[in-house]
Amino acid sequence: MSTRAEWLSALAAFESAARHQNFAHAGEELHLTASAVSHHVRKLESRLGLPLFQRHARGVSLTAAGRQLADAASSSLADLEDVLRGLKASSGDDDLVRIATLHSFVTAWLMPRLPRFAEAHPQVRLSIETGFAIARFDDSGPDLAIRHGPGQWPGTHATRLLGEQLFPVASPTMPGVEAVATARDVARLPLVSDNARQGWPDWFRAARVLGITPDERYRFTDSTGALEAAATGLGAVLAREHIVARYLASGRLVRLPGPSVTSRWSYYVVEPTHRRLRPAARAFADWVIAEARAEAD
Repeated sequence: MSTRAEWLSALAAFESAARHQNFAHAGEELHLTASAVSHHVRKLESRLGLPLFQRHARGVSLTAAGRQLADAASSSLADLEDVLRGLKASSGDDDLVRIATLHSFVTAWLMPRLPRFAEAHPQVRLSIETGFAIARFDDSGPDLAIRHGPGQWPGTHATRLLGEQLFPVASPTMPGVEAVATARDVARLPLVSDNARQGWPDWFRAARVLGITPDERYRFTDSTGALEAAATGLGAVLAREHIVARYLASGRLVRLPGPSVTSRWSYYVVEPTHRRLRPAARAFADWVIAEARAEAD
């Protein structure tokens, strides 16, 4: 027997009756009468030439053949429902790009450039999710990520965006900042830190300031929080050049004496290797890479 479209309704009625072991309850689920469900079941039984239910005074129960067909029908209909649900969820979302990245990168570097992307790709919508966790590129995960790190993550392909220099900055109104003339003077200030792998100890070693215990008085998980703390005058912060640029441009922070240290980590566009990016996601990835390269030139 070939499964044709005209038998799908009969199979659906049978599957529901098999689950409920009751034609009336199946009818309630399918918005049919009990007699309509019974009619669908009898149509299947006639087509197969064997009974699917044993009918008795207390109701119905599956025969061995009925159990076999019920298992197959239940599995097949569940698969169809999953596909239909996925198609419904994805319909109209071909132009939605989900991006996982860091809050500091979004606010300091990406946000000021997004109007150019919107002008070039007005049909593309962006959903930007910020956090520190490494993106999981499963069916419910993002299309791509922009991450700060070593550039190697299992199951992904990473394209380098930006390298960075680290250097100290502080508010021009912070008490004592006017007396800072050397890198060693920076060590006398209250210091603000974030959770970056390279921090004040690395910078003081590069500046050849030895034998001191830095007063790391405030620590934030995110670079933006650390920069905002420094901008209010709480202390000096070791800043990443691309994240601090807007603070320097506005004068809320000023650079302090001492060397720049090259970051061991860079920013990367990260995409999964097990699937190709959809055209909208590919357009965003290519655009952000071009923006970074234009800045480097």
